Amino acid sequence: MGEECVFCEIIAGKIPSDIVYQDDKAVVIRDINPQAPIHLLVMPREHIPSLAQIGSDRKDLIGHLIYVANEMASREGLVQRGYRVSVNYGREGGQLVPHIHFHLLGGRQLSGALG
Repeated sequence: MGEECVFCEIIAGKIPSDIVYQDDKAVVIRDINPQAPIHLLVMPREHIPSLAQIGSDRKDLIGHLIYVANEMASREGLVQRGYRVSVNYGREGGQLVPHIHFHLLGGRQLSGALG
């Protein structure tokens, strides 16, 4: 567990959160400061500080997190209209919590399309 990591505390059940999915590798919660009508955070149970710590030994875990994000998009009814999955890295990239996590956003037209 990461030292003073809020997501590790949520995963351990020490901080209450709206957990919408969990399995042996991942936990999904509703963001407490949503940027869209549906804003979920998909995170690994394992403490990994950032995207920079992802090596070839963790490819399966990252694939699983993306799979879970897609499953949650389906459960939340986002597949027909579309959704965004993103990950922030570092201070300038907007990463606020040092525990890798994917944002699943949808439920409205999202601005800032990249392509």
